[in-house]
Amino acid sequence: MQQPELPADETGRVIGSEPVTLPSAEPDVADHSISIVIPVYQGERTLAAVLGEIEPLTRLSITPDGYTFQVEEVLLVFDHGPDNSASIIRDITERYPFARGIWLSKNFGQHAATLAGMASSGGDWIVTLDEDGQHDPRAIGGMLDTAMREQASVVYAKPTNPAPHGALRNGASKAAKYLLTKLSGSGAAADYQSYRLMLGNIGRSVAAYAGSGVYLDVAIGWVAARVTTSPVELREEGERSSGYSARRLFSHFWRMILTTGTRGLRLVSGLGVIFALVGVVFAVVIFIQRLAGDIAIQGWASLSVLVLLSAGFILFSLGIIAEYIGINVNMAMGKPPYLITTDPADGPLGRTHKAAK
Repeated sequence: MQQPELPADETGRVIGSEPVTLPSAEPDVADHSISIVIPVYQGERTLAAVLGEIEPLTRLSITPDGYTFQVEEVLLVFDHGPDNSASIIRDITERYPFARGIWLSKNFGQHAATLAGMASSGGDWIVTLDEDGQHDPRAIGGMLDTAMREQASVVYAKPTNPAPHGALRNGASKAAKYLLTKLSGSGAAADYQSYRLMLGNIGRSVAAYAGSGVYLDVAIGWVAARVTTSPVELREEGERSSGYSARRLFSHFWRMILTTGTRGLRLVSGLGVIFALVGVVFAVVIFIQRLAGDIAIQGWASLSVLVLLSAGFILFSLGIIAEYIGINVNMAMGKPPYLITTDPADGPLGRTHKAAK
């Protein structure tokens, strides 16, 4: 991934939405410090290029609207992926003094890894972005301008182009966000993206109280005063396969639904009322047929269909209730959303020397 030039006019101001490094005559303390959190699962081929693009932003930079900012730290959260990302993180932290590895005890998933990085951050603002190079770090300046202009505590990147995932996945994503918006009662659900900018105190507070299984963006929405979006162009993913299978994507969507609140249980109640009304209508029809002496053996087919539908509804309702109970049981048992440890290479597991026999 080639690092593009940062275009500016003759005054040094940025052209478009990209920040530029300030001249040496400017003050060396930025008004806004930024921590970047990158959950790492399959970053072996792409992570080094992403850090190369972030590196210019670790110097004093200016946004299109004139705010000074500086990336103080990049937190690389190792989530025990299938490739050699651990070695890449170690190499990067040796090369870049602003980069720091955060080591999880096991694979907890992207949102838990993001929470772990947010909890470990110290900047005025937290930016979360993916490891695959799809998110352009130079858009941070424009997102910061949006936050200041609209006095928003959370800014989501709003893609100006279709996500490079294929028509089927993009369509499924739109449908899932539409359904989530209706169930959550919040229009912000349609704007959820893994490329976010948020106030540091908001992000660290969310990381402190979010329980096991809670969807990150839902938890942010509980406490953020104002949530908005900023236009950003998505790029092609790096040379790697997606870490999300169809099963994991559905699980991701299902967790979003469950953690939006109790609307899922209300849906069960609503379906129960509908089936009760259907049952009353069916009973009236049977009663009228009985009075008219028009009960025929063919009616058993309708009865069988009704029984199957009722049984399916009951099992579906029990499944939703069980999922809610499971989330509460995990929280009651104290299951952590993540656990931060030290680099295994620096501990007992890294001591591979054997004594001579």
